[in-house]
Amino acid sequence: MTLTGKVMALMLAMTSAATAQNIPPSVEFRVPKAPTVAMGDSGAFLTYELHVTNLTTNVLSLKKVEVLAGPALAGGPALAGATPAVLLSLADSAIMGIIARPGQTVAPSERLNIAGGTRAQLFLWVPLGPGAAPATVRHRLTFKRDSTVSVVEGTATPVEPSAVPIRAPLRGEWLAANGPSNLSGHRRTTLALNGVSAIGQRFAIDFLQIDSAGRTWRPGTDSTVNANYYAYGQDVISVGDGTVVFAKDSIAQNSPRSAVARAVPIDLVTVAGNLIVVDMGQRHFAAYAHLQPGSLRVRAGDRVKKGQVIGLLGNSGNSTEPHLHFQLIDGLTPGASILGDEGIPYALESMDLVGRCDLSAAGVRCTRFAPMHLRGVVPRQNQLVRFPD
Repeated sequence: MTLTGKVMALMLAMTSAATAQNIPPSVEFRVPKAPTVAMGDSGAFLTYELHVTNLTTNVLSLKKVEVLAGPALAGGPALAGATPAVLLSLADSAIMGIIARPGQTVAPSERLNIAGGTRAQLFLWVPLGPGAAPATVRHRLTFKRDSTVSVVEGTATPVEPSAVPIRAPLRGEWLAANGPSNLSGHRRTTLALNGVSAIGQRFAIDFLQIDSAGRTWRPGTDSTVNANYYAYGQDVISVGDGTVVFAKDSIAQNSPRSAVARAVPIDLVTVAGNLIVVDMGQRHFAAYAHLQPGSLRVRAGDRVKKGQVIGLLGNSGNSTEPHLHFQLIDGLTPGASILGDEGIPYALESMDLVGRCDLSAAGVRCTRFAPMHLRGVVPRQNQLVRFPD
């Protein structure tokens, strides 16, 4: 047989073998920010995203998403012949609640059909059972094209074992509005700045104070005046030791519930209003936004201590009423405000869970119960929490 004939025979053999093994579709799926184990009042969980890109020219229908536990020990080998534990399994309509199609206007009935050259973004919230958290997670996706079903399994993604320990940024009782959940506005806000996409607000909370009727301002007072709100002027407290790396002051405050939307045009400089960012080391940055103008007690370069008052709560920037927007991020990209880096979870040293609230156009309605004292947790969306004085 000639050399050309041998090459042709080899190619035919390879094609035949690959066809017999059903070559999987060319799909890229990756985790842009590795998850960290976080704790809530109901236990541990992972919160992260999976970006799925169809590199074929065909429409692929996503039928199933599975999150698999990796090796028990970081860097350790997988157990030979062991079946990986399935931490989360979602199929068909259940995927609809976690999928987004960035850059596309897609009818709900078509969201699971990923056309060639397009991306789906999966917002994963993975409850973890009792016992040690996995050191890694992997993903197994099931696609269908016409009558052909393909299962594709990805590589391992490392899991950070614990969140950043901090004290609370406030004292007293607060509503954790828009806090961590898989549906909150903060959680779903993906932005691409400086050429990189990130969710800086993944674990952000808007802290409000309310009374027993769910009001955020004192009854019988003018609701368009900041000083009439319970939260206004409250001390904002450093959650840890560190160095101030950014401090923005002098942005005018908004008038709450007024016809004028914002006191200043909103851009990357003004979106967070008067802002303090503290570098606590190990790529942990604490951000405190919407502070009162003239209330900042620190400036860039200052060292701060955990528990130190660094400013007063206000209503500046992209804010509708007095509240503290608090988040941790893993960096501070120059020129990208606090939105250009990834949000990371934190673990409060101490808090009491005292109720849960529903927020709607009709107002805030809360159900209170006997306080649950918790340590090492992050407040969840719309929980009513009390911090130590």
